[in-house]
Amino acid sequence: MATILSFAPLSVPSKIYPKPSLRIPLFTSLPLPSSSSSSSFSGLTSSFLVRNEASLSPPIQALAEEAVDSSTLASSSKLVLVVGGTGGVGQLVVASLLKRNIKSRLLLRDLEKATKLFGKQDEDSLQVVKGDTRNAEDLDPSMFEGVTHVICCTGTTAFPSQRWSGENTPDKVDWEGVRNLISALPSSVERVVLVSSVGVTKPNELPWSIMNLFGVLKYKKMGEDFLRESGLPFTIIRPGRLTDGPYTSYDLNTLLKATAGERRAVVIGQGDKLVGEVSRLVVAEACIQALDIEFTQGKAYEINSVKGDGPGSDPQKWRELFKVAESK
Repeated sequence: MATILSFAPLSVPSKIYPKPSLRIPLFTSLPLPSSSSSSSFSGLTSSFLVRNEASLSPPIQALAEEAVDSSTLASSSKLVLVVGGTGGVGQLVVASLLKRNIKSRLLLRDLEKATKLFGKQDEDSLQVVKGDTRNAEDLDPSMFEGVTHVICCTGTTAFPSQRWSGENTPDKVDWEGVRNLISALPSSVERVVLVSSVGVTKPNELPWSIMNLFGVLKYKKMGEDFLRESGLPFTIIRPGRLTDGPYTSYDLNTLLKATAGERRAVVIGQGDKLVGEVSRLVVAEACIQALDIEFTQGKAYEINSVKGDGPGSDPQKWRELFKVAESK
């Protein structure tokens, strides 16, 4: 049986401005269960501090307006499994789901990171299960009970680095990890969104051949192909070079400062033709939007962000962007 942690509620306002104050959680170090525990923990308490609106930095206001419009905050019947939720894109996915009141379940190797990043949530908002996609035996069926949607944004560096330690290499993460995850998912899942990369179909062409020197594009494509052949409903998001972040300070207040800056406009393509950059915030939003856009099922999209005003979290604008990509 998988270990599931539950957390006490985090108060996140639907609008930061012009309210005179904001309740921001103060996170304290709490003991967490060992990896061998199979019990469910609940009832953890949280403390709050009321801060004056004047103390808020503009980037936090920007996230409230740009990333998650208040009109999207209705409760949801979804249960979204997020894999890779402590990475640069994954953190933003989880924060946005919490803001939308969409129930999430995180599959993590390190349970403690969930508390450090997202505070203490009750199980109606956020659940955490311990598991490693690189090890098929870790993926107990109980981890996936009730899951309706999946966002997988696992990944590692394209070139050898300290992040490769402990078998955190592209073949283990982007191929074996994705394969094990897809194999373990129940057929009842309504959509799987997989974050991949531009250039996966051109690993031997410049500039992609340089990026693929150690096989990262090859293994990402193998993961894509396995998902395609699984029979599960899927959407693949292939971002350009990621910018803005990664947000790995383990502090939700820092995470909430994430903005796309001037690069809020979104370009979506198909056929692996885009070359460029994309904000992690834009990628996270694209993943969440793709969950509900029916015609994106069974397709792959490349995504970049450029200077200009973007779609924010407006579902209709995102539908139009995905639809335009298909007409090109």
